[in-house]
Amino acid sequence: MNKLKIVLADDHAVVREGLKRLIGAESDMEVIGEAEDGVSVIDQASREQPDIIVMDISMPKASGIEATRIIKQNSPDIKIIALTVHEDRGYLQELLEAGSSGYVLKRAAGKELIQAIRSVASGTLYVDQRLVGNLISAMINRRGSSKSSIDALSDREATVLKLIAGGYTNKEIAAKLEVSVKTVETYKSRSMDKLGLRSRVDIVRIANEQGWYRTGTT
Repeated sequence: MNKLKIVLADDHAVVREGLKRLIGAESDMEVIGEAEDGVSVIDQASREQPDIIVMDISMPKASGIEATRIIKQNSPDIKIIALTVHEDRGYLQELLEAGSSGYVLKRAAGKELIQAIRSVASGTLYVDQRLVGNLISAMINRRGSSKSSIDALSDREATVLKLIAGGYTNKEIAAKLEVSVKTVETYKSRSMDKLGLRSRVDIVRIANEQGWYRTGTT
């Protein structure tokens, strides 16, 4: 059985050690690297090409948000889970836009983190339920209801949008649908235009409204 390769990024050694023990107890996961700052995790991501990175937001040299953005640009297939103490909606929006696929509060870390890792590995976006409430209320307050009905999308446009919401990259979607990456980008652009979406944050909002991804439970 191939184990999920995981890198831990947190500037506190005691936190990394606790996470390492937690993940190491799972037969289908292994920690292959640790980083104590944003620059180090960017380097490890490039060198080790893990399946998943569990990323703290507040780290020296480069924040988790900055590191996430760079890693996703360089290695889009790597999935990133933000493990954070922050419940502020501003952090959530930035993380979504940077390309994170999972969001777990440190105070809830444990079985929930393991669940998040498995969900993200399978292509499902995982969001702590307490964070979903903040994020969706922010989107509703800022944008109101959707500009257009989801029914305005063609079947293929809706499928592409669902896969994006699920954390799949354009390359992965192209392979799954047996089309070119350029075609995927065209469907994505059309669907976003029809629904008045401007960013990945908006796609996640639509996904939540339509029940396209599973949220974490307390």
